[in-house]
Amino acid sequence: MPSDSLPIFNQIWRETLHWEPTKSQLEQWEKLYQEIILVNRKINLTRITKPKDFWEKHLWDSLAGIDAKIIDIKSCSKVIDIGTGAGFPGIPVATIYPHLQVTLLDSKIKKIKCIDFILDKLKFNNCQTLIARSETIGQMKEYRETYDLVLIRAVGTPSVCTEYALPLLKIGGIAVLYRGYWHDEDKLTLKSALEKLGGKIISIKNIETPLTQSIRNFIYIKKISTTSLKFPRQIGIPTQNPL
Repeated sequence: MPSDSLPIFNQIWRETLHWEPTKSQLEQWEKLYQEIILVNRKINLTRITKPKDFWEKHLWDSLAGIDAKIIDIKSCSKVIDIGTGAGFPGIPVATIYPHLQVTLLDSKIKKIKCIDFILDKLKFNNCQTLIARSETIGQMKEYRETYDLVLIRAVGTPSVCTEYALPLLKIGGIAVLYRGYWHDEDKLTLKSALEKLGGKIISIKNIETPLTQSIRNFIYIKKISTTSLKFPRQIGIPTQNPL
């Protein structure tokens, strides 16, 4: 049996993000949702499955991080979503911006295989998947300093996220850290890490989610110089010994 349909909430899109999805995009998201619910019965892709929760925590949240006043999205071409999980925020971003080539990175083989099945079935032609750790690909020529935009959500502490993200960014590229909690001490430790990684914070945005009124924080980091080849460090070290 199919699940309940996703809400549309066009007025909320307009009021919060000053934009609304097209009929075609809404249809894509509905198909995506139904496929994820089906796959979720066999493998735990996401714990967020109720229609309103899925809309707010996966769709709205993914796109709230893409702020056109901060990111020149039209000039971006290559994007990587680190620790994509069930495909968020990468898939909604790829839906709205079809000119982007979005790489969905995760180290969990089962999850990526499920995402591959869904992408193929729904004809998401501007998404590709990659099974790897960011510490590994960050040291590989074909990935290092090749992305215009890095998205990273719910992966680790801010300094750990930046050690994963900055080596993959081109100079001038932007990393977006999707955060729940954000404190003054986070900013201090992040600035210290960025001095070593070649980046700087250009904006911090906090926004209230439209349905549950919880606070979401988005930290925008610009890469201003080449990252030392010391980074990223070997697998596990960034989390065990954060910068």
